[in-house]
Amino acid sequence: MPKNTLAVEVSEQLKNAGGRMKRMKVMVGLDGFVDTILHAVARRDSATKYQRMEQMGDFGAKISAAAGHSGNFELVTQMVKLGGNGPIMANALGSAGAAVTYIGNLGAPNLHPVFTEFSRRAKVHSIAEPGYTDAIEFVDGKLMFGKHESLKEVNWKSLLKHVPEAKLRGIFSESSLVALVNWTMLTSMTAVWQKILSVIAPKLKGPKRWVFFDLADPAKRSAEDIAAALRQIAKFEKYFRVILGLNFAEGLQVGEVLGLAAPAEEGEAVAAHAEKIRRALKIDTVVIHPTQFAAAADETGTSHVAGPFTPKPKITTGAGDHFNAGFCVGRLLGMDLRASLQSGVGTSGYYVRNAKSPSVEDLRKFLRTL
Repeated sequence: MPKNTLAVEVSEQLKNAGGRMKRMKVMVGLDGFVDTILHAVARRDSATKYQRMEQMGDFGAKISAAAGHSGNFELVTQMVKLGGNGPIMANALGSAGAAVTYIGNLGAPNLHPVFTEFSRRAKVHSIAEPGYTDAIEFVDGKLMFGKHESLKEVNWKSLLKHVPEAKLRGIFSESSLVALVNWTMLTSMTAVWQKILSVIAPKLKGPKRWVFFDLADPAKRSAEDIAAALRQIAKFEKYFRVILGLNFAEGLQVGEVLGLAAPAEEGEAVAAHAEKIRRALKIDTVVIHPTQFAAAADETGTSHVAGPFTPKPKITTGAGDHFNAGFCVGRLLGMDLRASLQSGVGTSGYYVRNAKSPSVEDLRKFLRTL
C-alpha cells in the first residue's frame, strides 16, 4: 500500500513541534461530564465471558420487540472517564503540549475524582457539579444517555463568582486559542457569548486569537435558537479568528437554518458546503468532519482529507473532540488548511485505536504509519 504523502509531510512538520506547543496557552470551556463507557450484552456465556452486541440496529430491534411488554438489558462498564466536549478536547490539547486553562462544571465544592489527573495537568476552575453520561458503544455508533440537571448552573453569574472578570480577561488575553463548546447542552451559553463580546473581547489587545466553537448536536434545539447562536458566533470575527467545527449531521442542521441545500456525503461536496456556511456567517474557518473524512474552508479555499478509518475502534466517544483538538493544533502551529485537517484526522485516528490522547511525538509516529 502506498504511503499517504500528506501524512508524511505533516509528520515532518511536527518535528520539534512539542517545544513550540509548550509555549502555547489555550483556554477551553464550559462543560464537564463524567462518562461511563458501556457495552450491551448480546449473550452471557459465563460469569466472566459474554458476547457484545456489536450493531446498534440489533439493540434497536430488541427494544422494538419489547414494546408493549418489558425488556431486560445487561450493560457492562468498560471505563469511567472524564467527559464533555470541553474536558476531552482540553485533555487532547494538553497531551499535545499546550498549557491549558479549563473553566467548566467539574464538581463543586470539590472536583469529582475523575478530573483529578486532568487538574494536575491544567489550571482548572470548576463552577458547578458535572453532568453524567452513559455511553453505550457499538461498532457502528454509540448511544449517549445524559443527566444534565447541573448544567443550568453554567451561566455568566456563576462563572464570574468563580473567575472574576479581571481574571477572566487575563485568561483570554494570554490564550492563543479559546474553545467554547457544547452549546446545545449549556442553555445559557448564548448569553455567556454575548457577555464575552460586550465585556471581555473589546478590551483584548494584540493580534486576533483563534476562537473555536462546537455546537455539539443541536438537533434538539429550535431553528430559532440555532440561528441566534450562529449570529453570536459571527460577531466574534470582529475580535477573533473564528473556527466553527461541525460533524456531518451538524453541518446539515446549520445549513438548513441558513437556507443551504444538503450536500452529498463526499469530500468535495462537503468542502463546498463548508465554504457556503463560512461565507454566510463571514467567519474565518468552517470545518466539517464526517466519520471517514474531514473537509474545511477558509479564506485560502477548500480542502478535504481522508481519515484513517478503523472498523474495530477501542473507543469512539470523544473521537470528534480529538479531531477538533488536532485541527486546532495544526492552526496553532501555522499549518495550512489541508495539513490542519490531516492533523485532526490523525489525532482522532490515534485516539480511537489507543483509547488515549496522543502527544505530538505519538501523532508524528502514527502519521508515518498511514
